[in-house]
Amino acid sequence: MLIISKYLIREIFKYVGIVLAMVVGIYVAVDFFEKIDNFIEAGVPFSKAIVFFIFKIPFIVAQILPLCVLLAVLIVFGLMNRHNEINALKSSGVSIWQLLKPVLGMGLFFSLVLFLFSEVIVPITVGKANKIWLKDVRHKAAVISREKNIWLKDNHIIIHIRYYNKKERAVFGLTLNYFDKDFRLKRRIDAKKGVFSRDKWFLYEFMEQILDKETGEYKITFHEERAEQLSLLPENLETVVKKSEEMNFKELLDYVKKVEAEGYDATIYRTDLYAKIAFPFVCIILCIIGTGIAISGKTKDGLPVGIAYGIGTAFLYWVFYSFCLSLGYGEMLPPGIAAWTADFVFLCFGVFNLLNNEQ
Repeated sequence: MLIISKYLIREIFKYVGIVLAMVVGIYVAVDFFEKIDNFIEAGVPFSKAIVFFIFKIPFIVAQILPLCVLLAVLIVFGLMNRHNEINALKSSGVSIWQLLKPVLGMGLFFSLVLFLFSEVIVPITVGKANKIWLKDVRHKAAVISREKNIWLKDNHIIIHIRYYNKKERAVFGLTLNYFDKDFRLKRRIDAKKGVFSRDKWFLYEFMEQILDKETGEYKITFHEERAEQLSLLPENLETVVKKSEEMNFKELLDYVKKVEAEGYDATIYRTDLYAKIAFPFVCIILCIIGTGIAISGKTKDGLPVGIAYGIGTAFLYWVFYSFCLSLGYGEMLPPGIAAWTADFVFLCFGVFNLLNNEQ
């Protein structure tokens, strides 16, 4: 049995590497031809464009590694099935659960690798890739504080936002500084909250200061609510606000605590926080599902069938996982349940499939 375990581990390692290289290569090639025109139009050097795509690779690897693990398991068992090696092992008294042990070990290994990779490498490279895309390609004049503050420059306006809530399309702690052509402050607005609705920003509980050119003094007024026309759109904020994938678990946890301590809604970030733990475990779950599919004999007719089953299963998981996260973002499910539901459902499916094949 030790020989079989070593064989399975070696082969799964080999095919994970092969599949990963192929999928990453295809993904990067498609992304390259899709975005290269943007780099050319922006006058970005080709070397910097290459660096951008290199920085994107770790995030791509983190997203597709579970699929590669599943396909590797299906390929290994599919090749064994083709030569009736699975039936021979069963006839010699080797159970499904004995075959599953090394596969589960590999699933656990890749889950840990995925978690550590997403913690250490991905946040750094994603941040650098986003910086190149926003600053050099999109020419976004934004300075982002990695803690909580957002600074934006829009023509003769400098905007400061303490916190942006994507779900409500609302900003909190908004300051608008209007400057004249001599860069002298002519108007300032400090609002507790701003909500984007009907193509306008509605400001609530704000103080307005307007420069009197004759006296050189500022006239101060207070308002409960008023619409303010700004070129700033929620879509602009979503491109500059630091994303969950740019933070590791500790950074995201600290950010959630800080946002909630200040009285803001951090549901989206808290859901992503739980997802950072839940997603890597899918490697183990897909190993169980892949073993069940392979042992059932569905891959005996050919590897393309097994690969189709694998891609279909991974696609269903990703759709269901994304759906559950969206329910968490919308507060229809608690963040923890939203992050773990897909894992639990597919784990039950995988175990049930194995039990059926054992009988």
